[in-house]
Amino acid sequence: MTTATDNTTARRADKKPATMAQALQRAMRDAMAEDPTVHVLGEDVGTLGGVFRVTDGLAKEFGEDRCTDTPLAEAGILGTAVGMAMYGLRPVVEMQFDAFAYPAFEQLISHVSKMRNRTRGAMAMPIVVRVPYGGGIGGVEHHSDSSEAYYMATPGLKVVTPATVEDAYGLLREAIACDDPVVFLEPKRLYWSKSDWSPEAPAPVEPIGKAVVRRAGRSATLITYGPSVPVCLEAAEAAREEGWDLEVVDLRSLVPFDDETVCASVRRTGRAVVVHESSGFGGPGGEIAARVTERCFHHLEAPVLRVAGFDIPYPPPMLEKHHLPGVDRVLDAVARLQWEAGH
Repeated sequence: MTTATDNTTARRADKKPATMAQALQRAMRDAMAEDPTVHVLGEDVGTLGGVFRVTDGLAKEFGEDRCTDTPLAEAGILGTAVGMAMYGLRPVVEMQFDAFAYPAFEQLISHVSKMRNRTRGAMAMPIVVRVPYGGGIGGVEHHSDSSEAYYMATPGLKVVTPATVEDAYGLLREAIACDDPVVFLEPKRLYWSKSDWSPEAPAPVEPIGKAVVRRAGRSATLITYGPSVPVCLEAAEAAREEGWDLEVVDLRSLVPFDDETVCASVRRTGRAVVVHESSGFGGPGGEIAARVTERCFHHLEAPVLRVAGFDIPYPPPMLEKHHLPGVDRVLDAVARLQWEAGH
């Protein structure tokens, strides 16, 4: 007789180091195996398996009709996906690099985001737009943008970004099953990050719309997401030498936004820093800081600060380490949080 303990032990034994790219590939594979309406399309997603190999093997297993190489035409790719969704399919679109998605904005803003509202709820739009985004891999302009602010400002879209292997699988499965369009932002520099993970028994994760506390702390809250989560966790460990016990909140979902988890953390700590790679002016940090200030004003010991990418086009690779928020910039912001002497 097999006991629950035996099953738990077996699942733990099945865990092996897996990358975020592998977890994303597995999520699409499992979704395609379970639901014949799930189709993957994009530039080089078929024979090549994607420029980052995230769709590797899908065309061979499911055929080119369900994992389809497309012309180099992002507006056409997303427009095709709109038609597919209207006829009952669940397209998963890959935009090869973040800034390559800009030609498809008209489709995204005029049709993808508005279709359910336009039809008074009669027509779902179950499209996932996968966007590899952010810097840190030596790419350049058009290959390292952080364009989440554009998507966040477009009503009708859900905007999600994983920071862990577990979330990469769980959030993408949920995004594919969602009847509303989801912009799924994949942090390029975390594609090869690893975690012990079982593809046969993936651990359940919090749903879209829920943030999680990655590290508990009492002194201040670092609010972050995607590629900046590991940076903030490293900063929180380094801050211990300064006597600061920092809490790290991983948003996971930018739309919908989890005010409850974020504000509960800030009310506990009384101080907050928002950290992201996107530009500071007009960036996600401004919206997040405003929401925290509106909801936590009487609990704040200091203004909410932001650590962001600079307000410039993405720099050449040799300069990106200065452009991207790093541990030192995060700690500099924490130091400016109006600490009382002797804290």
